[in-house]
Amino acid sequence: MKTKENILSLLSEIPDPEIPVITIVELGVIREITLIDDTSIELKITPTYSGCPAMQQIEDDVRKKLQEHGFSSIKINMVFSPPWTTDWLTEEAKDKLQKYGIAPPEHTTEDKSWLSGKPKSVTCPRCKSKNTKLISQFGSTACKALYQCQECLEPFDYFKCI
Repeated sequence: MKTKENILSLLSEIPDPEIPVITIVELGVIREITLIDDTSIELKITPTYSGCPAMQQIEDDVRKKLQEHGFSSIKINMVFSPPWTTDWLTEEAKDKLQKYGIAPPEHTTEDKSWLSGKPKSVTCPRCKSKNTKLISQFGSTACKALYQCQECLEPFDYFKCI
């Protein structure tokens, strides 16, 4: 018998197309699973950004995975409310990002430190120094900013808090 837990386990095998070290489940884009019967399913997914170019690939990967496991009727709805937030990243995903060389979000979206006008302190994922500098608000993807460590001098992406 197919259950939501089984489906979530299947979807946990799908890597994020832009950051393959984490899964789409760890990323938090899977919002709701509705099993209609053994061959019909409906999903709600939320993009990390409204124009995220990876969403079509995610949708295709989800559809393929579900078809491989006997679903013939698959409806995927993109939902934008509530908007995705980095608060939905699992702690495991944050650890994987750091080990991969991407600094994970260091605060929740409740953090309003930017109001102080002080530069954000981001920990280098390589040497763990807090002596880092923002190079560009946009890194390899729109959801990341480019930083450089002032200790080891390595550039790195920071997954922005949104």
